[in-house]
Amino acid sequence: MKNTLFQSASARKWLAGAVASLIVLAMGVYFFPWDSLREPINRYVSEQLGRRFAITQHLTVRPGLTSTVRAEGVEFSNPEWASEPFLVKASAAEFDIELLPLLLGKVVLPRIVLTEAQLGLQIEPDGRRTWALSRDTSDVSAVPAIGALLVNKGSVHYRAAAQGANITAQFTLAEEAPDQLPLRFNAKGKWKNEAFSAEGRSGGVLQLNQNIQAPFPIEVNATAGRTTLKAKGSIANIAEFASLDATVDLQGRNLGELYKLLGVVLPSTPPYKLRGKLLKKGKVWSASQIEGVLGKSDLSGALSFDQSAAVPMLTGKVASKLLDFADLGPVVGLAPPGSSGRSAGIASGKVLPVATLDVDRLKAMNADVTYAAADIRHVKTLPLDKGSVHVKLKGGVLDLDPVSLGVAGGSVAGRVHIDANVAPAAFNTRLDVRGVQLNQLLPAVETTKSSLGKISGQFDLKGRGNSAAQMLGSASGDVAVLMGKGEISNILLEYMGLDGGEIIKFLVRGDRTVQLRCAAAAFDVKDGLMTSRAIVLDTTDTVINGRGQVSLARETLDIVLEPSPKDRSILSLRSPLLIGGTFVAPSVGPDKAALAGRVGIGLVLAAINPLLALAATVETGPGQDADCQAVLAKAAKPTAAKR
Repeated sequence: MKNTLFQSASARKWLAGAVASLIVLAMGVYFFPWDSLREPINRYVSEQLGRRFAITQHLTVRPGLTSTVRAEGVEFSNPEWASEPFLVKASAAEFDIELLPLLLGKVVLPRIVLTEAQLGLQIEPDGRRTWALSRDTSDVSAVPAIGALLVNKGSVHYRAAAQGANITAQFTLAEEAPDQLPLRFNAKGKWKNEAFSAEGRSGGVLQLNQNIQAPFPIEVNATAGRTTLKAKGSIANIAEFASLDATVDLQGRNLGELYKLLGVVLPSTPPYKLRGKLLKKGKVWSASQIEGVLGKSDLSGALSFDQSAAVPMLTGKVASKLLDFADLGPVVGLAPPGSSGRSAGIASGKVLPVATLDVDRLKAMNADVTYAAADIRHVKTLPLDKGSVHVKLKGGVLDLDPVSLGVAGGSVAGRVHIDANVAPAAFNTRLDVRGVQLNQLLPAVETTKSSLGKISGQFDLKGRGNSAAQMLGSASGDVAVLMGKGEISNILLEYMGLDGGEIIKFLVRGDRTVQLRCAAAAFDVKDGLMTSRAIVLDTTDTVINGRGQVSLARETLDIVLEPSPKDRSILSLRSPLLIGGTFVAPSVGPDKAALAGRVGIGLVLAAINPLLALAATVETGPGQDADCQAVLAKAAKPTAAKR
């Protein structure tokens, strides 16, 4: 019994002694003169990292499993290869450090507060970075894990050659009204080698740890090159930039420039102003509630950009209530309104765009996007009224399938396929024309307004090239335009046949229409040269047969039309009609040699008797009806060998 009591008393004395020892040890640690360790710590850290570290004024420590260290006067040099002399230089630095990870060689800093600090951050294309706490600055595992960072009155100089970045930012923590974000910042330099500037406000504490999900508010106005961004919202885990929720206003000269700045492949456009809701979760960016304008056209919809795969993916749907046709110019390499054609990829004296296809962009991203325009306006040459396209891009292969356009009361629909994996790029297109109204097709030509009829056709071409001009200049395939029964302006036919008597009659009495039996224009295409297979226009008044070639490579015309009237008329100087010149400056006129022969006969007869001169202009009407069924069948059947 006594022995048990003795043992119990001994245990109590031992326990009391142990507790007292721990208290004394804790008090000793707490009241330890940590400042006396400044020089040993400076030497040890400098030797381990191979660069100078110094606490120049005073050191205090509040020990614990997570210890708090405060250093007055901190100078931490960068590696020798860096441009800036210091990684950190501050009048004061306070940070929390976890001891257990430190025993395993991992630096975990849940909180850092820097006062009057200068930070020099630099990352090289080979992976070296100034903030890696190791002699091997490419060792990612040596990068400290930082939870929250607060910088009061400081600056950051950031360099990243791979990103074309060289930016200096100034920070000031202001004591202001509660409704104002406390941390002011402004930045200048270069991003993607373009002039860059930004200013704004943010929350006072930067949340850098992925485990800290509290949103970090931010307001920013930034300019990179000719692109400006205004954003207001919040970021979670700013170091990883893993989550973003912001309202964004974006404007610039050309959406295509975002490829250089952000890596998003978008078509060339006129100047734009867009607003929307921008969300980011992990590696997926989502832009919703998009509203804005491109040139004079409106744009709305939603897009998503997924960077989780090796090749990012753009998906979404966008639409325009009203599309100004001039705004489509930059998409196909034409000049925006008010600029010169040459600057937009049009060669001097040419019509087809020579702007080069950017093959690298087609391989940099995949896409599945639809676009629709409910109303197309200001079309000078082709009366489009609406359109839609489904854009699919995968592995450098671009498919516009389907393409659908409303044209002159009818439609043009089909597909365009471009493979950028071969050099030069290969293209294949098939477009079908259905129900196009003749009287709406050329609204600027007065003589076609009273004409009636529906046009059908087909464009089936393939070729090689890195521009529209090269592709069409090398194209092979088939082009055909057909028309059945309808009505056409008679004065137009008489102009084509130079029937002066009929023209005078129509000018006095007014124009009338004649029945159109059939019309066709079909060409076999090989290596950019269109050779006529059939050209015919048959009415109850006149049969016009044609032949010739159109060069898509040289952009030249060489067509002969031969009218054969079915009625008798005086004052007729009918001769073949020649269509020549270039796409940019076509020429239309009679065959001067044939016309000169008829004029010469008239002059000889006039010398005998002026009334006899009319005999040379009398048309006896040898024309016969064309076999429309055979004509249309021939026009619809291609004969050229296709690649």
